Amino acid sequence: MSTTITAQPGTPFIEITREFAAPPSAVFRAYTDPELIVRWLGPHGMKMEIVELDARSGGAYDYIHRDDRGEYHFRGVYHTVSPDRIIQTFEFLGAPGEVTLDSMVLTDLGGRTRMVTHSVFPSIEARDKALDSGMSRGMTESYERLDKVLED
Repeated sequence: MSTTITAQPGTPFIEITREFAAPPSAVFRAYTDPELIVRWLGPHGMKMEIVELDARSGGAYDYIHRDDRGEYHFRGVYHTVSPDRIIQTFEFLGAPGEVTLDSMVLTDLGGRTRMVTHSVFPSIEARDKALDSGMSRGMTESYERLDKVLED
């Protein structure tokens, strides 16, 4: 499956679209179960440590990715967690204060799932910096890893 990442010029938004060969309930579980998240979230070669994961409306998350070049710390707050939608903030602590608001919707395609995530950045510059940082590679590789988790 391919991941489509759209960033229209002149806007602080990114839209990510991806289909998975699994029902929405399985994709939702992979996004909310700490034992599954550590198996797929992050680029190839990254190890993940979950500091906190309370995947419910009003909950929070905090995790660290590590590789031989260093560590990358992320955190956020869940605003809405339901079987077809997750709305959360997202902050990379390497760019403090540049918090995004992410809204992910899972659509049932009859045993398959279309995931669409809309991310709102605080500025066009913050969005462009995220894109230039390798975010696209990290997301694409994460979803490749998620495919394998969903196959199990």
